[in-house]
Amino acid sequence: MRRLVNQVPGRGEALALGILPFVALLLVYVLASQWRLADNPDDKLLPSLGAIGAAIRSYAFEEDLRSGRILLWADTWASLRRIGLALLISAAIGLVVAIAIGVVPRLRALFAPLLSTVAMIPPLAVLPILFIALGLDETSKVALIVIGIAPVIARDLALKIGELPAEQLIKAQTLGASTWQLITRVVLPQVWPRLIDALCLTLGSAWLFLIAAEAIASTEGLGYRIFLVRRYLAMDVILPYVAWITLLAVASDWLLRRLRATAFAWAEPGR
Repeated sequence: MRRLVNQVPGRGEALALGILPFVALLLVYVLASQWRLADNPDDKLLPSLGAIGAAIRSYAFEEDLRSGRILLWADTWASLRRIGLALLISAAIGLVVAIAIGVVPRLRALFAPLLSTVAMIPPLAVLPILFIALGLDETSKVALIVIGIAPVIARDLALKIGELPAEQLIKAQTLGASTWQLITRVVLPQVWPRLIDALCLTLGSAWLFLIAAEAIASTEGLGYRIFLVRRYLAMDVILPYVAWITLLAVASDWLLRRLRATAFAWAEPGR
């Protein structure tokens, strides 16, 4: 008798098993919605799939009468622009700081305690300070995301640098490598894949900080729209927006992982 731990599903079976929980959740939602609407046709908590479809058509395919824009795509572009810029800045800051404290002992002694302290600051707690200091424009929203994820990226990369075999660093110096050559030829090539991993791990937090910033002070964006329509209990709009945010986050994670697998195939598990 084959043990469960040795029963590996085939590709088709694995795909079916992966889809099954989503189908089950959708079925549960449909049944719960029908039950609530049968009791109260005006119930807004669990709108029918027809109502959700009508909301998607209105927000994704029809121009808004006030602004003349298609709201879903305008909100999506605003949010992606903010989070994309924040991820690039965070990656650059995290990489530079990690290399500084991971390679140079004096810089490690100088900045490592500060980095550990900054990483413990709840980013949402400083949001009012950012709005006061930087205003309500794009800068404060991007800054919130950077403050939230850049220290995490830096600490993760610094740990990776600390795990590099000492023999590699010693051999490079024996061959005459300068500090700069040590960084560019030994450290950086092994840190790039970990940087992509760190970005994947912080994507969820980045979206959280973005939605929080947009909800408090914004005139467009996915988070802004969700908190705008909540006052009308418009769950037929909120649920598709939440699903769309989730899909964007999953797609971003997949793209980053594909980039890692393509650009750094040697770092893939099993290689």
